[in-house]
Amino acid sequence: MGYAQLVIGPAGSGKSTYCSSLYEHCETVGRTMNVVNLDPAAEIFNYPVAMDIRELVSLEDVMEELGLGPNGALMYCMEYLEDSLHDWVDEELDNYRDDDYLIFDCPGQIELFTHVPVLKNFVAHLQQKNFNVCVVYLLDSQQFITDVTKFISGCMSSLSAMIQLELPHINILSKMDLLQDKSNIDTYLDPEPRTLLAELNQKMGPRYAKLNKALIEMVGEYGMVNFIPLDIRKERSIQYVLSQIDVCIQFGEDADVKIKDEDEDFGDDQ
Repeated sequence: MGYAQLVIGPAGSGKSTYCSSLYEHCETVGRTMNVVNLDPAAEIFNYPVAMDIRELVSLEDVMEELGLGPNGALMYCMEYLEDSLHDWVDEELDNYRDDDYLIFDCPGQIELFTHVPVLKNFVAHLQQKNFNVCVVYLLDSQQFITDVTKFISGCMSSLSAMIQLELPHINILSKMDLLQDKSNIDTYLDPEPRTLLAELNQKMGPRYAKLNKALIEMVGEYGMVNFIPLDIRKERSIQYVLSQIDVCIQFGEDADVKIKDEDEDFGDDQ
């Protein structure tokens, strides 16, 4: 049985930083983890790249040969990856043992995990290769908790990814180390529908009241969306996130899982 994280989220949400921080943490605690680059537009890495989509297809070559823009070329590259599941992908996966742990660092194009079936088919292939897979969805706390409309948008894209990918799912508020005001963070970690609705109604005009109510009910009433804060400066924060993911993919079931201290102060820099 192999284990894998599919790291997704909007562009700029800190996916590659998350992957490098997790890799460094695992190096420190003596745990083996392999990071895979699935972004054909990526150029700089702060982690050793175990597998690299750029060895299969080049974004620059696609743009030049097909006359596509960056987004169209990236979609072409990902569809080419999908067409290569039984060739290049299988050859690369054969280099890993049954109990290896892979982290897939994905591009930030939102349609990849909400609309088109590329990642869904990629994950299905991993499952056929006997991998337990968990989605790790990142939102930038600096951007998405400063404006309730952005936060609801992020929640909706997270729900779309849940429906599209049909996998265990962990939502993370990233860049907590850069967030200046953490006073209302609890409102967003486990969204309270009435509070969000009041904020949304203040932000939007009265004509959107029914739409606001429907959106908040979708986010709040089923309890499907909550977030874990991640401060990459703190080993404790990284370890807690990793322990939650390990539970999702049934990694190390016999090991003791560290339980979060409810009084943990993410604003403490010590």
